Amino acid sequence: MRNVDLLIIGGGPAGLAAAVSAYEQGCRDILILEREDTLGGILRQCIHNGFGLHTFQEELTGPEYAQKYIDRVIACQIPYQCSTMVIEITKGKQVTAVNRSNGLQHFQAKAVILAMGCRERPRGALAIPGWRCSGIYTAGTAQKFVNLEGIMPGQRVVILGSGDIGLIMARRMTFMGAKVLACVELLPFSSGLKRNIVQCLDDYDIPLLLNHTVVDISGRERLEGVTVAQVDPETKLPIAGTEQYFACDTLLLSVGLIPENELSRMAGIELCGATGGPTVDETLQTSVEGIFSCGNVLHVHDLVDFVSEEAEKAGATAWRYIADTLNQDLKTVPVISGFGVSGAVPQKIHVGNADQPITLMFRPKNVYQNAKVCVTAGEKEIYRRTSRILTPGEMVSLKLKPEVLRQIADADDLTVKVEAS
Repeated sequence: MRNVDLLIIGGGPAGLAAAVSAYEQGCRDILILEREDTLGGILRQCIHNGFGLHTFQEELTGPEYAQKYIDRVIACQIPYQCSTMVIEITKGKQVTAVNRSNGLQHFQAKAVILAMGCRERPRGALAIPGWRCSGIYTAGTAQKFVNLEGIMPGQRVVILGSGDIGLIMARRMTFMGAKVLACVELLPFSSGLKRNIVQCLDDYDIPLLLNHTVVDISGRERLEGVTVAQVDPETKLPIAGTEQYFACDTLLLSVGLIPENELSRMAGIELCGATGGPTVDETLQTSVEGIFSCGNVLHVHDLVDFVSEEAEKAGATAWRYIADTLNQDLKTVPVISGFGVSGAVPQKIHVGNADQPITLMFRPKNVYQNAKVCVTAGEKEIYRRTSRILTPGEMVSLKLKPEVLRQIADADDLTVKVEAS
């Protein structure tokens, strides 16, 4: 059993930022465990630009963004183990991991930060009829093939779902000479960022079919085509007579991301149904004392810059917990997701921890124009702002200042809601 002050599971953007932040706060006994063979996480295959505008005030590619944090980890001489799979974690913060070099390893940590990221929803979760033929990939898998391994999945492509990875792969496949026939979305709006819709679909005349889905897959050994139909906006069921057939050899799935919380469940951590990640307080501590969570394993973000900001907070508060300067003996107020709000994070706030601003984040449930975002403590409104447009593809971030937070002392709950005009 090896003792370590702070153990970070995941060496992607969240884990790296948390490690650097904890080090800068004074923690010197840190270990990062990463299951891939190099640090950097998913950013290694995201070769497009658009990263870093908030964090570094410059436009970077994914690998460039990751390398900035990797360089800081190396400069701080923070130890890390790659090709290491964590297979068990307990409520007592005992972690078991395995790799080829060291075999089975056991760690006893004073604090643990969960930064495992997320995974894509596969075809098996969609129940699309048709043969299990080759040529069907998640968008992230296709991205890895093209950007890291130099392999083209196909030449005639249909994309199911309009998540950001799918939108970016529509442009990338076009760059590589493939013909992207359509991007098909079940909902009446895209789940990706507006800039990606414009830069990846509109700029290349790729149609976005809203309120549509794939209802059949043709081809037994290799994909030959897909049948797409319009769906009823209320029931989400296909409308007879609206079918259209696309002859294609590749279907990319961009139908949502799922936080990787198998280890969280193993540790007995309470999970939030709306986000798929742990339930946390304003310090990003989970329901198990001394275990913190940040990044896409907590809730799926739209920008990696926000992942880094959140992870930096997790690293700093984890060190405060280790140093026994984190005040936890305070009344907690639950944060309720009201009308138009999905998965507000954090899910609870300690009354009395009002010396620093607290950031609330959520995704709108629908598209709202000229809407007001309100926060109420009991019956009292403590925050309000107007937004020109709110969409599910872009997270909403509210920074509650200390003078606002002091007003929740006598409240039984805090409600975040949207008032649509």
